[in-house]
Amino acid sequence: MSRTIIVSGIRGIPAAHGGFETFAEYLALYLVNKGWAVTVYCQEDSGDYRESEWNGIHLIHIPVKQGGALGTVIFDFKCVLHSLKQSQLVLTLGYNTAIFNLLYRIKGIPNLINMDGIEWRRSKWSTPIKTWFWLNEKFGSWFGTHLIADHPEINRHLQRNVSASKITTIAYGAESINTSDPEVLRHCGLDNIPYAIVIARPEPENSILEIVTAFSRKERACKLVILGRFDDDNSYHQQVITAANDDVVFLGAIYDKPTVQALRHGARFYIHGHQVGGTNPSLVEAMGAGSAVLAHDNKYNRWVVQGGAVYFKDTNECESQIDRLLSDDEFVSELKKASQQRFEQEFTWNAVLIQYENLLQRYAI
Repeated sequence: MSRTIIVSGIRGIPAAHGGFETFAEYLALYLVNKGWAVTVYCQEDSGDYRESEWNGIHLIHIPVKQGGALGTVIFDFKCVLHSLKQSQLVLTLGYNTAIFNLLYRIKGIPNLINMDGIEWRRSKWSTPIKTWFWLNEKFGSWFGTHLIADHPEINRHLQRNVSASKITTIAYGAESINTSDPEVLRHCGLDNIPYAIVIARPEPENSILEIVTAFSRKERACKLVILGRFDDDNSYHQQVITAANDDVVFLGAIYDKPTVQALRHGARFYIHGHQVGGTNPSLVEAMGAGSAVLAHDNKYNRWVVQGGAVYFKDTNECESQIDRLLSDDEFVSELKKASQQRFEQEFTWNAVLIQYENLLQRYAI
């Protein structure tokens, strides 16, 4: 059995774009350390096709001139065509272009697909895009050799398409964060100031407007820090900004890892408004920082945090929970301990990556 694998479906590593890239980086480094030969495809905006090495990982750089979603589709297709020549086990992250994975099935190349969340249910997409995602979820379920769900509810959802024996549940992981850099907090104007934090794309399904409205209904001896990009020409973004009082601090989109980690760890509590999806990376990362959590009340969030969170369904419930979290130090302390314990139980990178390697070994060529 050859311990070789191709990782596809992401923009590339080192991670600079999102949760899947971060996961791919951790997995690739882990597997290389375990003696695997790992290849990762990387999307480039310009230049020529080239190959390089990063920390023992073989990187294949594929240039794509087109931007946006079209560029991603073209990149994924080029990756599939190129990888067909190598006849190695493939791990595909995401199903958004799963129709191309039919080529792996035809050639008999084992292809494991992490099916991510239920993308076609997201309200932000138009009907044609929802249809594309819905179809590709079906294609991924049918064409993939084995499916990976990051949440038990995603596993149950996928069983509508395939048998339970074809699906393995492995959650997302995160680092444990035990300290925060006081210089980061000073730079952001948050030293010696209690604050709650939200880290999310400002979209309706992430409850940003409800959270800001709930927080801003009264003056507070606390700040609400929001990380995310807000655009002048986006009506929803402007609704959020209009609803905010002077205690809401918009720091913009921050991708510097040490800065985000310091902001997470220094917060009194983390607010997670995501209404759809499986195991959300931002929520797991908050738990890794030992955060008390206020989360939107749904089956996805409840399984992830369990007793380490309090929950809200609407703006009024969000407001009352914020009031409690700002006034009850002992309760916040209890939530922090429960959040950290749940993280250690289920979501450490070591535990997650061991499960991945065990699964990958079953299908290695």
